[in-house]
Amino acid sequence: MAATHPPHMTALLYEAYLRLSDLMFEASKEFDPRIRPAHSTVFFHMEHEGVRLSRLAEKAQMTPQAMGELVDDLQELGYLRRVPDPADRRAKLIVFTEEGDRALVKGYAVIDEIERRLADMLGEDGLTGLHGALKRIITDF
Repeated sequence: MAATHPPHMTALLYEAYLRLSDLMFEASKEFDPRIRPAHSTVFFHMEHEGVRLSRLAEKAQMTPQAMGELVDDLQELGYLRRVPDPADRRAKLIVFTEEGDRALVKGYAVIDEIERRLADMLGEDGLTGLHGALKRIITDF
């Protein structure tokens, strides 16, 4: 009989990420039921002043083709548009539309609510400690 072990830290971090992502997705469906979970990758990695598709794909660790499909979806939904890159008129920048900006405002409000709930659950010191620990894992590990 195999010994049972408590869940590994990476599994717990992944499960917590999935739970928080589910909360974000539930809220995004209320804003626009056409939004898919995969679209969050684009919103997360966008640069508000605009970004080239190749850079967006690189930041998300995706192929440009896969990222292009997500950008096309969000452009069709009215959240993004492509404009000439002032640094290279042959290239295009992906930028938010006004509707995209409204979606960002809603997304940040949802994030604020999630963090408020986390603070209620963990206490302010606990949330601050978790924030610091996660930052250290990202930057120092």
